[in-house]
Amino acid sequence: MVAHVHKWYEYDYKTGKIRLLRRKCPRCGSIMAYHKVPVPRHHCGKCGFTIFETQEQGRGRARGR
Repeated sequence: MVAHVHKWYEYDYKTGKIRLLRRKCPRCGSIMAYHKVPVPRHHCGKCGFTIFETQEQGRGRARGR
């Protein structure tokens, strides 16, 4: 898990700030996984919260357990 942590953040050399590339779970604060198949969505493995991506609006709809 720690081996891929450099892929989760982006460093801005001009401002000296670090930015998280992935979405955080609004429920528990964990980093969410992104899945493309069968439906594009962000999913939290800790609490089960899911945000589905919709093509029409560009924003997702949320669903939890």
